[in-house]
Amino acid sequence: MKRWAFLLSAMAVAGCGGSDSPAAEEPSPPQAVLEDDAVAPDEPSTPQRLVPTIPENLDTRCDEASAPGPAWADCEATNYARTLGALTEQVSIPFQRRYLEQTLSNVDDLVQRSILDPSWLLSLSLNTPLTPLCATYGLPCTGDPYRYPEANGPDGKGFYQSEADVTDVVFYDRECARLSGTVWVPKHAAADNPVPTIVITNGSVQAPQTAYSWATQALVRAGYAVLTYDPRGQGRSDFQTPLLEQGSNLNPKVFWEGQVDAIDFFRSTPDQHYPHSQACGRSTPTDVFDYNPEWSRLDHSRLGIAGHSLGAIGVSVVQGYGAPGAEPWPGLMDEDNPVDAVIAWDSLVTPTGQGLTTASNLQLPAPLYDVMLLAITQGILPEFAPRVPAMSFFADYGFLPAPYLVPPDPDGGKVAFEVWKAADVPVYTLGFQGTTHFDFSLLPQFPATSWCPDVSGNACSGGWGRPSITHYTVAWFDRWLKVAGEPGYEDADERLIDDARVGAADRMSFHYHSARAYPDRNGGQQQCERIRGGCGD
Repeated sequence: MKRWAFLLSAMAVAGCGGSDSPAAEEPSPPQAVLEDDAVAPDEPSTPQRLVPTIPENLDTRCDEASAPGPAWADCEATNYARTLGALTEQVSIPFQRRYLEQTLSNVDDLVQRSILDPSWLLSLSLNTPLTPLCATYGLPCTGDPYRYPEANGPDGKGFYQSEADVTDVVFYDRECARLSGTVWVPKHAAADNPVPTIVITNGSVQAPQTAYSWATQALVRAGYAVLTYDPRGQGRSDFQTPLLEQGSNLNPKVFWEGQVDAIDFFRSTPDQHYPHSQACGRSTPTDVFDYNPEWSRLDHSRLGIAGHSLGAIGVSVVQGYGAPGAEPWPGLMDEDNPVDAVIAWDSLVTPTGQGLTTASNLQLPAPLYDVMLLAITQGILPEFAPRVPAMSFFADYGFLPAPYLVPPDPDGGKVAFEVWKAADVPVYTLGFQGTTHFDFSLLPQFPATSWCPDVSGNACSGGWGRPSITHYTVAWFDRWLKVAGEPGYEDADERLIDDARVGAADRMSFHYHSARAYPDRNGGQQQCERIRGGCGD
């Protein structure tokens, strides 16, 4: 991803397909729905069949509008205007003040690290204040500025004091580049109350771990321990290895190979040290961890992974090691692939490299899209296959949002969905109106739907795409990783099929179809090829 300048213009357009209120309420609690002939609740021996809730008065004018035509053009103008939501709201004085305060604090933190350990600068890693691009965690790389300990709010000081134990870590990857990471653990987690685990992998270039605090905090609050980290070549990790091996877009393999290394580190213990710490032999004077310091509070039998952009390609690969016909699990801590569930923020890819929706969705010229797919498929991706339950998000617009002149292929977001479905592996794909590639990495000054319209409580509240993306992210992991008695276990399915709630079908894309095909815990099949088209029957 690159930083781009965008020209803002005033747009007055009619609403279509959902409420345009930027400070919309967070999604409402789910409502369990039973079929009319379902067994009564006082007969627990027979599972109750769950059916999706049905939105009332869902505005489908945009779904039905013909193109070209004034109705479709009006819908597209309204939809495209949402890509400017984040940019327009961030000019407010409270946001700018907090944003600049956190930028200065993060830059100071980088300076202090360099003073305490000059090897971060004086080495072959090519680390400088400007390389990798987001080494400072400043300006857009700050992410949500209200999610730091310095922020006086519920997602800032309140979160760090009362909800989570947060530990910065440094560990080597397989080629001895230092990776900067953070371990986040709910305060209630303990050796006798271990919690399930999640590893998050960033998108490429200008997407440090700070851009995903929105997801990290939500998952910690839902009862997960989370490892975030900067892949090699990004953020505060080494720009390259001691032997000059590259990272980031110059070497996309770090998004699946480095992810396997991060999983190994997360699962390391005092009795089973992280192998690369020993193999790299303290090649730098940096205090590198031999094992995860929070190991005793984690339930290593339950692991989910999530990734964005190139990180989404990474999770597609990593979940599929060990599947029939795929390469074996390459990690060093486990014999078999330990991943149980996966989420791709913008989007899953198939074993042939397809699935990044369409050229029009990515806002790429068709020849460039073809070159990109060719690069992915020609010997770069290892052999993998659908293996575990997967949720795939897509965005209406790509890196450089531009309005559609003609409707895109409505099934453009379902390419990987169909591959997972054909393999009989649970899958869910969905996207939301007006969202861009940057609705998943919340970077100030980048085009995205509203994600910080209200800061009156010293936190970014409300928004358009973020609340919905968060809701489904947590619900999907709850469906596959939680066990009976844990918060989120009982109603995970209801949350996933509550199409009538605010932020569900009412905000889903009318350009692309959202769909699901997975079994709920009651044994029912939740299958729908077009959620906005209605799945109640």
